[in-house]
Amino acid sequence: MTVAWRVVALAEIANFAGLRRHLGRLCADRLSTALVDRATGCIAGLRATAVARSLVEFELGSTDLAAIETAVEMLRVAFEAPFEFEGERHKLEITFAAAAAPVGSTEDVRLVEEAEGALEQARAEFRTVLRDLSAGTPAFDRLSLIRDLPDAIARGEMFLQYQPKVHVRRQEIASAEALVRWQHPRRGLILPGDFITLAEESRQIDALTLWTLDRVIADQRILRAEDRDLTIFINISGQLLGDAEFVASACRKVREGGARIGFEITETAVIRDPQSAIANLRKFDEVGITIAIDDYGAGLSSLAYLKELPARELKIDKMFILQLTSSNRDPLIVRSTIDLAHALEMEVTAEGVETQAALALLTVMGCDMVQGYLLSRPISIEAFRAFLRDDKLKLGGDGRDSMFKRPASFWRTA
Repeated sequence: MTVAWRVVALAEIANFAGLRRHLGRLCADRLSTALVDRATGCIAGLRATAVARSLVEFELGSTDLAAIETAVEMLRVAFEAPFEFEGERHKLEITFAAAAAPVGSTEDVRLVEEAEGALEQARAEFRTVLRDLSAGTPAFDRLSLIRDLPDAIARGEMFLQYQPKVHVRRQEIASAEALVRWQHPRRGLILPGDFITLAEESRQIDALTLWTLDRVIADQRILRAEDRDLTIFINISGQLLGDAEFVASACRKVREGGARIGFEITETAVIRDPQSAIANLRKFDEVGITIAIDDYGAGLSSLAYLKELPARELKIDKMFILQLTSSNRDPLIVRSTIDLAHALEMEVTAEGVETQAALALLTVMGCDMVQGYLLSRPISIEAFRAFLRDDKLKLGGDGRDSMFKRPASFWRTA
């Protein structure tokens, strides 16, 4: 049986700004209409719509993917021929992309989003991009995920993994970071990069963060009963730093739970609304929550705000650590950041430590704590408990079998 396919294609006029200056606004506004006319004259049954002054969307169906690829190529060739405006011939530089899927296999909104993603890729790679959704893609239907998110917690689809932070000089686990994951029943494992932004956009980030806090407090009780009373950090969205209701709920949960909790916040989260953010961070500090500045150096590092924050820890972004032993500038940046943090009476954590060479250099620089695959990948609470029991014994010995002697490959396969 022949499977029918649908395709959504996007054609963007890359040189629209230059043509607008040359032709004038009124004439330039007709460029997308000219694309529509040429496309519909080229392929019978094609539906074309000017969705912006420089962007046209096409939709067509065919019997197989090969025929669709042929149609896309016909459109691309058709657009290479010059267009005539006001008695002058002009070449439109077209960035072309499309997404195709078997009929009934993909929601309309995802097909459009995949086409938009293909267009971004086409811009970056300067070529035509056609995504075959039957083969699977890393993108998700954002609206579908937003609909699924509220019930994901109730259905037990969310879970936490823990990544330890190790104190370099004491060679002991000083704290850990809790990282939320989503095991979707149909899409499989979804990592934070694919759903945290959606939670923020749909105003569900507060519920997700409070669930994370509850889960961390419960897990910490288990660790405390095993004589491992560690501070556990969770990431806090900048959106929540100005939310009085969230701040009150978080403070209440920490007070009542008697837990050692840390909040990791980014620099940009504070810069967004510094007055409210700093005031609420001080409230967190008053109830004993340790504040850590996350991804330092990746955003707009502001010394003006840094000195105002009640932070006790600064985490250097991993983009500086990963190139630490192969770059001339990154070691200078890391060393100066460590010195700055110490001057402000903060401890420093280096993220993304994956090699013994990086660890050795950070030790010489005076870095306080390290986190990364050299020590441990993010693991479940059960695996984390076993990890703590194992290294509690090893760190008490001569250190020959300690975590500092293990190759990165050990933790990638653990």
